[in-house]
Amino acid sequence: MKKYKFILSGGGTGGHIYPAVAIANELKLRFPDAEILFVGAQDKMEMQKVPQAGYKIEGLWIAGLQRKLTLQNGMFPFKLLSSLWKSRKIIKNFQPDAVIGTGGFASGPLLQVANSCNIPTVIQEQNSYPGITNKLLSKKANAICVAYENLERFFPKEKIVFTGNPVRQDLLDIDSKREEGITYFKLDATKKTLLVLGGSLGARRVNQLIEKELDFILANDIQVLWQCGKLYYEEYKKYDSGFQQPTTQNLQPTTFKNVQVVAFIDRMDLIYAAADFVISRAGASSVSELCLVGKPTIFIPSPNVAEDHQTKNAKAIVDKNGALLLKENELEENFEKTFSELISNENLQKELSQNIKKLAKPNATKDIVEQIIKLIK
Repeated sequence: MKKYKFILSGGGTGGHIYPAVAIANELKLRFPDAEILFVGAQDKMEMQKVPQAGYKIEGLWIAGLQRKLTLQNGMFPFKLLSSLWKSRKIIKNFQPDAVIGTGGFASGPLLQVANSCNIPTVIQEQNSYPGITNKLLSKKANAICVAYENLERFFPKEKIVFTGNPVRQDLLDIDSKREEGITYFKLDATKKTLLVLGGSLGARRVNQLIEKELDFILANDIQVLWQCGKLYYEEYKKYDSGFQQPTTQNLQPTTFKNVQVVAFIDRMDLIYAAADFVISRAGASSVSELCLVGKPTIFIPSPNVAEDHQTKNAKAIVDKNGALLLKENELEENFEKTFSELISNENLQKELSQNIKKLAKPNATKDIVEQIIKLIK
């Protein structure tokens, strides 16, 4: 039996890295003796996350263009040429059967070289509004696996396959894990739980909102697990019920009960199982996970991303009555009203849960790997 070789490239954020790792894991299941190599940007988080997942990675000297004039932009042509040269070297040495890109700076030069060498390429586009790299690469890619409908205006229609986004397989059966989740996170089984998700790095505006509205949320007899992100943990850990304030004349001891503040969550399956309501950003991976777990959700999209794609991701769910949406500029005016309606209206909760679950694609990873296999067989 032929020993297959695959190169995957995706990085910059967890939203690009996690789908690439999920695809690699599925390829390993199908072809246990396959050789798998990752290619990333040399100073980005994939250089740590991919080896942690058990795979080798090579780094390219690449970064995106900044929106304003900077020295980094002046370096871009040199970085691009360097990355194209190194990508060619990697592909020549490794001789892959297929190359898969899940987005991020490094996937551009790598897939460009693979296309020029007539190696089959697959793009996995997580968002409802594709980035410029994938739009450019799509002209020569063999297959484009998408998570949202109506992307024909960006990609060649005949290459699009509607697969959904890869999701953690441990989220497929969270209903049976509720008691375990409550125990693991030391939650009060008699109270409803609000889960706040700002992404692995955190979301400043979401954190500011929760800080401001914490008294209001707790007054509704709700406990909070607040993932504030590693960039903001030092600033917000004082709101954790178990946090011991230094005793000085200037600082009052914390008075918040039923609040846990964490930088990151190591068991997403268990916290999703325990949660009753979710407030989340609308990155593609988060949206796909929330479709699978089916919890009543308020999306607060980040407006600071390319082409405002988080708002478009959220609207694809909200337009099918699967979640509620609050834009950052509406938070002051509408948060308390929207949150109160959600937690007090059981019919609304059921409706949102049922509708968002209809949009889940639990077999996405397998379907993407099927597309790759079609190209190499």
